[in-house]
Amino acid sequence: MTQRYELSDLIRADNFIDGKWVAAASGKRFAVTDPATGEVIAQVADSGPADARAATDAAARAFPAWRDALPKDRAAVLHRWHALIVENADALGRLISLEQGKPFVEGRGEVMYGASYVAWFADEATRIYGDIIPQQQRGKRMSAVKEPVGIVAAITPWNFPLAMIARKIAPALAAGCTVIGKPAEDTPLTALALVMLAHEAGVPPGALNLISASREHAQEAVADWLEDGRVRKITFTGSTPVGKYLARESAGTLKKLSLELGGNAPFIVFDDADIDAAVAGLMASKFRNGGQTCVCPNRVYVQSSVYDRFADLLAKRVAALKVAPATDPDAQIGPMINARAVEKIERHVNDAVKRGARILTGGKRLDIGPNFGPNYYAPTVLADATPDMQLSCEETFGPVVPLFRFDDEAEAIRAANDTPFGLASYFYSQDVKRIDRVARLLEAGIVGINEGALASEAAPFGGVKESGYGREGSKYGLDDYLSIKYLCQGGLE
Repeated sequence: MTQRYELSDLIRADNFIDGKWVAAASGKRFAVTDPATGEVIAQVADSGPADARAATDAAARAFPAWRDALPKDRAAVLHRWHALIVENADALGRLISLEQGKPFVEGRGEVMYGASYVAWFADEATRIYGDIIPQQQRGKRMSAVKEPVGIVAAITPWNFPLAMIARKIAPALAAGCTVIGKPAEDTPLTALALVMLAHEAGVPPGALNLISASREHAQEAVADWLEDGRVRKITFTGSTPVGKYLARESAGTLKKLSLELGGNAPFIVFDDADIDAAVAGLMASKFRNGGQTCVCPNRVYVQSSVYDRFADLLAKRVAALKVAPATDPDAQIGPMINARAVEKIERHVNDAVKRGARILTGGKRLDIGPNFGPNYYAPTVLADATPDMQLSCEETFGPVVPLFRFDDEAEAIRAANDTPFGLASYFYSQDVKRIDRVARLLEAGIVGINEGALASEAAPFGGVKESGYGREGSKYGLDDYLSIKYLCQGGLE
């Protein structure tokens, strides 16, 4: 029988290393705050190189036994972890809302989404097959087997503090790797709670270790992992500049990398689209988590003949969204994660208006009351967007929809692909030939066709170009944690 916890039971402030909760070696701590109010939730360990090294040491000691555990036994541990996550979905959802700001219904939804990866990879742990290579010479037998790569360092962002780390830890443990991790400084509490449940589920000491670090000390802590030859893989979700830094600094030990980086997703609405469905799909994709997702549409291209109708329908839907703290049961959009995020949104909107964009709705900060902080921004629709605007070139990461006009299919494809990024793309059309053609031409790792909600544990998630490489989820998601060994046995005649 699983254990159900209250929210207060899940809040941990120390590092988790070798099966124990330990303070940072320096004794330093930093504050984790509620983005809705600015109030301090907890003072957590501010780790440095010594803590990173201790985590690696523990993972190295635990690796041989976890590698050699039967796949069905690793799967059983993961299934128990999944059950604990589901049992505590309400408390975990509240914790996500508290430190990240998303409405509770989205926080709980993230818990179940993250849990789905744990269940998926629990099953995949028992399906790591090799190959018998057809005989090429008499007296020789050749085969290929898959083995865990070794110690995996997982570095995760703040926007999905449970799902992002679950879909890295689960395949790593399923493959037989041991894990060292560092969550984002804005949202470490959810990851620490998740690790607590993993330990309770039976993940052995040292097989899963987690440290927290402030913005000031995170780089020096992670640098130890990049230089340590015992760490054989880095898996990272975050910005492209940081991804490039990790690739560059880990090159000395030739680590295997999975990088899920920034996006600048286009969303194309052709004149033959179901306009109501396109508006609904954009609402679902763009305003989830307040627009703070790497796959949410950042540039919306609408064919000229349906532009005004689409803009009018969208603006009415967006204007009706309720912005409120996560504690409000009717909240649809919560606060942005911090002041820097709001400042970037303001900069993008102000630049767009200066260059000729029209505000159809929103376009300003919101003051929702004296007990709440300044991190709220009104959901915004901008008409007459142009390629020279900052929001066309940079990922806004907020609840802002710029609408661009286009006249023909070729123009839309050129505009959609005119970015160094290639994580997700979306388009709406009812023309079967166009659907096949456009899906092939869009330069992205993920393409939504008449659909705004793309993520699934059964599907490969990842990008192309400067959005990174490697895939998470699906049968392909396990490959990044495995290496192939070729065996050749002779003297068999």
